[in-house]
Amino acid sequence: MANETSVRHREILELARQHNRVTVDALAAHFTVSVQTIRKDLNQLCEQRQLTRVHGGATLPSGVENLEYESRRRIAADAKEAIGAAVAGLIPNGASLFINIGTTTEAVSQALLDHTGLLVVTNNINVANRMRVYPRFEVVIAGGVVRPSDGGVVGEAAAGFFSQFKVDYAVIGASALDEQGALLDFDYREVKVAQAIIANARHVILVADQGKFSRSAPVRIARIDQIGSFVTDHCPSESFRQLCKAAGVLLVETSRPPALAQR
Repeated sequence: MANETSVRHREILELARQHNRVTVDALAAHFTVSVQTIRKDLNQLCEQRQLTRVHGGATLPSGVENLEYESRRRIAADAKEAIGAAVAGLIPNGASLFINIGTTTEAVSQALLDHTGLLVVTNNINVANRMRVYPRFEVVIAGGVVRPSDGGVVGEAAAGFFSQFKVDYAVIGASALDEQGALLDFDYREVKVAQAIIANARHVILVADQGKFSRSAPVRIARIDQIGSFVTDHCPSESFRQLCKAAGVLLVETSRPPALAQR
């Protein structure tokens, strides 16, 4: 019985990573168990801080703690791949660009491997390792404190490093987006770097899947009106959509037909 419970817990967490939220009724039907059993499962997972209880179910944790890097990589993986391909379509060969920390920005770096003549400046060790082996790219990596959880280079030294450049494009992510148009993150050291990246790029591209609208984070990176393009799988917030329109932000939604995407 204990083993069955452990297996069910792992599957519940995987479903939460795929969909950002799970409900008691849907889980009970999925596992063919009682709603009381699922409520007990969710309570145990929340006590372990792997999920956060909400009315009718549970969501991925938010607030002051970010998800582990490997867990974040698995969340909305297909959406991130599509976002990466869409961003690659916005960046021409021969461009200079910043690529910031994040699993979605890493998907962008993967999609850019067909390009030529790029100058890539990054504080993401994973991006640097992926792109450095191709002679058609020049890869420059920032110095600073290396965050052990994800290989991100953060801190004042990294922020100062980016201030030496003025590039064509910047690709940034965010841990959360709110209805008022704020881009939010967890680590203030990372935010300092992101702000330097925004200040020193001619066109800033925000990449984030729709799950970021259901999360919260405590540190403000920027406002949506500081962004040139927002590439996502879907923007579920009408108020955020209107803020993009008012600010002249190009909104690209990879899960919507091109005719429906706001330009």
